[in-house]
Amino acid sequence: MGEQHYGIDPQRLKTYAEEIREAVKVGVQVAVVIGGGNIFRGLQGASTGMDRVKGDYMGMLATVINSIALQSTLESLDVKAALLSGVSIDRVADSMSGPKAKQLLESGHVVIIGGGTGNPFFTTDTAAALRAVEIEADILLKGTRVDGIYTADPEKDPNAVKYEVISYDEAYSKQLKVMDLTAFALCSENNMPILVFDMNKLGNLQAVLRGDTIGTIVKA
Repeated sequence: MGEQHYGIDPQRLKTYAEEIREAVKVGVQVAVVIGGGNIFRGLQGASTGMDRVKGDYMGMLATVINSIALQSTLESLDVKAALLSGVSIDRVADSMSGPKAKQLLESGHVVIIGGGTGNPFFTTDTAAALRAVEIEADILLKGTRVDGIYTADPEKDPNAVKYEVISYDEAYSKQLKVMDLTAFALCSENNMPILVFDMNKLGNLQAVLRGDTIGTIVKA
């Protein structure tokens, strides 16, 4: 949304695409899983009396809209980008599969994966964890509005303390809210490290890829 209250901010979208382009330039294979909260959240619909399953499918379609926007912007920057989806939507995206995604990554494409897990009752965090495991990623980067995982919400609690490193079990037991518990559990079971970092600070993605101390690492 950027500074908007709804929808897609073209400048914010371009900034994200430029950050991804710079990562690709240094030879990093990048897969991106996008949420859809700037358009519609399934839980938001359920809170107003909408059927939860239908609301979740609406949320999945919102992620596809965002994915198309990112694909288009990347291509405008001369970056090869392919869109795969957990929800069948043939004219827009191929169906997601691990082998297909890995083949595209090997051919130099940024792989954008929309449509969540393809099933209701799962968040985009869980979709990202699932896709990271499927494509055998080296690490799952969770881009968010804060610069790591804290003991409490730093936007609400000025006394919140940041973790530099935390284990899956500790993150799970303390029910830390940066990622949902299903995503933490899936990563833990498959030994998929997670790095939570501020994706809105220009240059942060490149800093992460350089190995700078940024954000919070979640690992065994």
